[in-house]
Amino acid sequence: MIKRNEMMDRPVIENDVREYLRKEQKQLSGELRKIEMWANERRVPIIPHETVTFFNWLLPILQPKEILEIGTAIGFSAGLMIQASSTGSHVTTIERNPDMIEKAKVNFETLGISDQVTLLEGQASDWLEKLKNESIDFIFMDSAKAKYYDFFPLCYELLKKGGVIAIDDVLQGGTILDDRSDVPRRRRKIHEKLNAFLDVVLDHPALDASIIPLGDGLLLITKRESFDFGFMLTGEPRA
Repeated sequence: MIKRNEMMDRPVIENDVREYLRKEQKQLSGELRKIEMWANERRVPIIPHETVTFFNWLLPILQPKEILEIGTAIGFSAGLMIQASSTGSHVTTIERNPDMIEKAKVNFETLGISDQVTLLEGQASDWLEKLKNESIDFIFMDSAKAKYYDFFPLCYELLKKGGVIAIDDVLQGGTILDDRSDVPRRRRKIHEKLNAFLDVVLDHPALDASIIPLGDGLLLITKRESFDFGFMLTGEPRA
């Protein structure tokens, strides 16, 4: 089942500013625009339009050839990244939700990019282990937020020096700043793991990191040098 994300309605900037960014910036065209409209009308979680326009600015500068995406959803962001990147770019994207997978396949056909996309079905943790020998220019993480801490060491290892990781929804509507006791029990794991993840990466000497207040917070990381983040692979934040 395709579920709505409750954080879609908890922006980290004022509503008027958010609506301005979504309505006044350049809109998409063609089939990609139709997919974006279909998702927004049905409240299906895809990257918001302010992130769309940012990617359309960023990716032509980076010109990534090999892109890895964790969290395909309906295939919208994969389509956007191929359209915005250099000619001949390829996206490897991982998704575990069967409903999302089927919709993504249809959208890849509609966009005419099936030959530029490798869709890996199943758990990201399993696939990331199998992709260890790959060399990736750009990684986009938009999956289970509590898993960012666990996925990051493997993603950083895959990333080329100078490559960029973009990680979506890291601010959780600003709730990552809340005291743990004020966080609903069902969301405490996300709260703890996201805070632990940010504690590791925001001031680490091996990388440059910046959070941009787009959507629900977009974290950008550039790999400056190799570093073994293996201590994060236990799945539990280090004390």
